[in-house]
Amino acid sequence: MSESRSPQQTAEAVRAAMLANDTVLRTLGIDVGAVGPGRATVSMTVRADMLNGFAICHGGLVTTLADTAFAYACNAYDELTVAAGFSVDLLAPSHEGDVLTAVAAEASKTGRTGLYDIEVRNQRGDRVALFRGRSYTLKGRPVVGGSPVKRAA
Repeated sequence: MSESRSPQQTAEAVRAAMLANDTVLRTLGIDVGAVGPGRATVSMTVRADMLNGFAICHGGLVTTLADTAFAYACNAYDELTVAAGFSVDLLAPSHEGDVLTAVAAEASKTGRTGLYDIEVRNQRGDRVALFRGRSYTLKGRPVVGGSPVKRAA
């Protein structure tokens, strides 16, 4: 990360770098909206090809949306950070045409580990899922190029 970037500018640069390589987001139509240090908001419209045999959005796709918010929030500091684990509670079904929004917020970050809470709501504001992610930061590995720290191949 460049020393001249603010924390917000760093988060935005990380978002751009991650988006450039994230084919899953393009495939699912996930939009990464607001980002900042330890936070992110992403959204997705439920399509017909996302429905299970009960005509509700597959829980794995709701989880993917929440996991995306988690990834953008915990990487916003420009240090490569991966999931160490997560739990998800599915609270209500989503249907074709619903717009789901996942909002991630950092609950704790100490050393290499972090804890993030993500809430998924539909366009009516109904809670669809709660996700809690645990992260692990790989020190010295930036997300954005140009850092004085050499990237591993």
